[in-house]
Amino acid sequence: MYRRAFLAGAAAFAARKAVGANETLRIGLIGCGGRGRYVAGLMSQAPGIQFAAVCDVYDANRERARSWAGNGAQAYSDFRRVLERKDLDAVLVATPDHWHAIITMLACESGKHVYTEKPLAYSVREGRAMVTAARRYKRVVQAGTQHRSAPHFAELAQLVRGGGLGAIAFVRVWNYVNIFPGGIGHAADGPAPPGLDWDFWLGPAPKVPYNPLRCLTTFRFFRDYAGGTITDFGTHRFDTVHQIMGPDKPKSVMAVGGRFVLKDDGDVPDTMQVIYEYPGWVLSYECSSINGHGLGGRTPGMRYYNARGADDRPHGMAFYGTKGTLIADRIGYDLYPPDPRYGFGGVKTPSQPIGGAPRKWMNTTDATAAHTRNFVDAIRTGAPPACDVETGHRATLVAHLGNIALRAGRKLEWDSETESFPGQPDANAMLYREPRRPWSIPG
Repeated sequence: MYRRAFLAGAAAFAARKAVGANETLRIGLIGCGGRGRYVAGLMSQAPGIQFAAVCDVYDANRERARSWAGNGAQAYSDFRRVLERKDLDAVLVATPDHWHAIITMLACESGKHVYTEKPLAYSVREGRAMVTAARRYKRVVQAGTQHRSAPHFAELAQLVRGGGLGAIAFVRVWNYVNIFPGGIGHAADGPAPPGLDWDFWLGPAPKVPYNPLRCLTTFRFFRDYAGGTITDFGTHRFDTVHQIMGPDKPKSVMAVGGRFVLKDDGDVPDTMQVIYEYPGWVLSYECSSINGHGLGGRTPGMRYYNARGADDRPHGMAFYGTKGTLIADRIGYDLYPPDPRYGFGGVKTPSQPIGGAPRKWMNTTDATAAHTRNFVDAIRTGAPPACDVETGHRATLVAHLGNIALRAGRKLEWDSETESFPGQPDANAMLYREPRRPWSIPG
C-alpha cells in the first residue's frame, strides 16, 4: 500500500505544472488566530508571495489578519468563498484540528496547494482521505511539522542510519508542561461573543453550547476538537523519530493515563504513557501537564526548547544505542559516547569506548520559516515538499493510535497496510468520527 502511495505521489508531483520562479504566488489564510498569522508572516517573507485572502469565523481575528495582509487582501467569514477564487494558488490552513481535513480536501479539489498546520487530521481515516485527495488532484500538501526542514535533524538521520549510534532498541519521546493547579480553569456556558459564528466554528464537531474554554486558545484540551498533548506536541516528535530511525509503521500500541490531577473543565489526559512496538525497537511516549521538568541533564551554555528552569528539558527525543546516546529537541542536540563505567555485575566493559559516538552538541533555531519556504519552493519547482501529506499522515496517526489505545484500555495490534486493528471493531470505530451534518468528508 505504501509503495503504491509513494509511486502515485511521485507521479503526481511529476505531472503537475510548477509555478514559475518569477510569478507571484497568491495565497489565502484560513484560520487567522495567532499561529495562522505567525506562519503566514514567515511564508510571506519568501520572494513573490502575496496573501490575497484571509478567512476566519471570528471577526476580531479576521480583521487582525486583514490589517496585516494589507488593503489588497479580501476578508471572508466562509472558507468556501476563498476556495471559489480562481486567482489563488494555495491556502494556509491554520484552523482548529477538527477542520483540517474538510478544508484541505476541498482546497485540493478547487485546484489549490495546501500548507496544513499540525496535527494533519482529527482522525486516522481523515488523514488517509487527505492523502487520497492530494494525489487525485495532484496538489502539494505540506504538513506543518517543521522539524522536517531542520538541518540538524537531517544530520542526525544520516548519523543514525549510517550506524553511528550502533544498534538502537529503545527511543523515548516526552512532552512536559506545568499548568497545575488551575489548568484551564472553569467557565459557564453562555452566548458567544459578538463577531463569532459559533455554529460555523463547531462545523463537523458535535453541537454544544458555546463555552469560552472550548474555543480559540484552549480548544486542544477537548476531545471534540483535538487529541490533547500527544497530537499537539507529540506529532512533531513522532515525525522526527520516523525521519531519524527510518521505519514509520508501528506494529502495536498500548497506553495508560488519565486526567488524574487537574480538576478543570478539560477532558484530555494530564498524564499519559504510550508504548509502541516497531520492527526491532520500542518507542516510549510520555506527557505530563502537571510537571514541566521532563528529562534532566544539560550542557553548559546550551539552549533547550521551551526550558524554563536551570535543569529542565521539557520536550525532546532520546535515542539509546550501543555506541552512544542522542538527546535532541527542536533547537539542538547532545550526543554522548557510551560510558564504560556502566556495566552489569562481573561483566567487563572496555576502559575506553570502542567505536563510540564522539561527545558533541549544537544549537540552532526553529525551522518554521524554512518549512514555509520549502512549501513555496515545492509549488514553484514541482519537487516533493519536505513533509508531504503522506509523511505527515504517518506521523499523525501514531498520536491517534496512542489515544485509541488509552480509550480501549488494552494492547492493540496494528496493521499498517490496511490501517486498522485486526479483529477489534471497537478500536476500529475510533479511527473515524462521522462529521456533523451538513458537513462531510469529500470523497
